[in-house]
Amino acid sequence: MSTAPSAAPASQEASSARRESTTAYRASVHSSDVGLLVLRLAVGLTMAAHGTQKLFGWFGGGGLTGTAEFFTASGYPSGHAMAVVAGLTETFGGLGLALGLLTPLAGAALLGTLINAIAVKEGGGFFAPKGIEYELLLAAAAAGLALTGPGRYAVDVLLPVLRSHRLVYGFAAVLLAVVLAGAVLLVRN
Repeated sequence: MSTAPSAAPASQEASSARRESTTAYRASVHSSDVGLLVLRLAVGLTMAAHGTQKLFGWFGGGGLTGTAEFFTASGYPSGHAMAVVAGLTETFGGLGLALGLLTPLAGAALLGTLINAIAVKEGGGFFAPKGIEYELLLAAAAAGLALTGPGRYAVDVLLPVLRSHRLVYGFAAVLLAVVLAGAVLLVRN
C-alpha cells in the first residue's frame, strides 16, 4: 500500500490554468482586433475627410483652387497637380485604411502626405494650431497600422496575399512612403 500523494490533482489544476490562459489570450486577440478597427476608422475617415476638403471644398475646405494656391505658396511646383495628388491620396488612402483594404499601402499613402504636411509646418513648434502635433500623431498612427496590419475585421482578410499580415509588407510600405515623401520634398522650393 502506497501513501504517496497522487499527481492527478496537480495535473488537473495545471491543465485548468492553461485553458484559462488560452481563453484569456483568445479574448485579448479579439480585443486587439476591435481596437485596430476603431483606430483604422478614426484615422482613415479623418484623412478621407481632409482629402475631400482638398478635392471638393467639402467641410469648409479650399477645394482644388484653394488647395492649389496653398501648395504653390508652400513652394511646391505645379500647385494644381499637387492638390489633386494630395486630395486623391488622402481620400482613397483614408477610405482604404478605414476598410482595412490594402492596409500597408493605405497607411503608407497617408504617411507620405503627412510627412509633407509636417515639413510644411516646420518651424511652427510642436503644439497646435501652428505646430506639428496633430500631423505627427496621424503619421504615427498610419505607420503603426501599416506595420501592424488591420486586424481580423478588415477587407484584407479576404485577400489571399494579405490574409496573414507580414511585418515585411508593412516595413516595405513605410519605407516606400518615406522615400517618395522625401522625393516630393526635394522638388519643393
